[in-house]
Amino acid sequence: YGVVGAQLAVLLRERHPDLPLLIAGRREGPARELAARLGRAEGVALDVRSPQALAALGGKPRAVLSLVNDPEDTLLLAASRDGVPVLDITRWTSRLKATVLRLSGATPGAPVLLGSAWMAGLVPRLVAMAARRVGRLERVEVAIRFALADQAGPDSLEYMDRLGLSFEVTEDGQERQVLPLTDGRRVRFSDGRHTRVFRLDTPEQATLPRVLGARTVTTRLGFDSGSATWTLVVLQRLGILRLLQHPRWASLRRTLLTGSNTGGEAAWVADVEGERGQVRIEMVDPRGQAHLTAVGALLGAERLLGLDGAPPPPPGVWFPEHEPRPEETLATLRACGVEVRIDEHLAREVA
Repeated sequence: YGVVGAQLAVLLRERHPDLPLLIAGRREGPARELAARLGRAEGVALDVRSPQALAALGGKPRAVLSLVNDPEDTLLLAASRDGVPVLDITRWTSRLKATVLRLSGATPGAPVLLGSAWMAGLVPRLVAMAARRVGRLERVEVAIRFALADQAGPDSLEYMDRLGLSFEVTEDGQERQVLPLTDGRRVRFSDGRHTRVFRLDTPEQATLPRVLGARTVTTRLGFDSGSATWTLVVLQRLGILRLLQHPRWASLRRTLLTGSNTGGEAAWVADVEGERGQVRIEMVDPRGQAHLTAVGALLGAERLLGLDGAPPPPPGVWFPEHEPRPEETLATLRACGVEVRIDEHLAREVA
């Protein structure tokens, strides 16, 4: 029932009016309130860290859509053992890798879709579509423009909380460690605005090289306020962000990243280069990053349940870039009010 969860629930109700929904969260009251507004829904209290989390649902659900942090994978592993499909969108890269290792001991009894890449997996989903046009992926450059005034829940802030910690990337087929907020670039978006963007730890930088064989993947982010972006960059260069990683400074770190929460436009662009040419993808959601994340989660839910026209995936670990029907992805995005622009520059024989 949080910032993203409530929007996902509304999208599911609008697109699949006969789908029964069970709204679960730490507090029963807000869950019941949202369920009452949706209709054909129930609300229950659920603690994702409890070994009895699935039992609290009162039966075996058709699928679990996890939009809150499950740091020890308690709910995810319980659902997988019981043969319940899971969509999870809340992991940064190191936590995602830990989850894959936890799942490696036994074959999951149902599909597990790890959709934690930017905007619930929209970046790798669209890059996979571009890869069908350009062939072997040489380079993927993602630039994100984040509106400081936009709505963001606590899990989103915890994800961004890692700005002082190094992370692993793949460049020219080799892995190396980099720091967030370094290696800046100036990117022009289609509305004519230029945004200075810097490195950010996002899971598609780990999954695109392994799933699609991309040789270089880089994701950068900048705020719509240039002064806010440069403030964080300076704090990084002075080593202050790393010092602020201590738990006692959590509230201060969150303050640095919290705006008015009144809403703003979400935008990102991906330049995809392959052996047969280049594709630029630009996505804009006037309703903001929470709505765009909910749309990404909607695509994951429809994929997991086979509601997108393709059979559900078999048991195993899956990522958004395993998308079987990219044309349906574009149709769904546009039906949800998301603007998508695709510019291709391909070799003549495939144009």
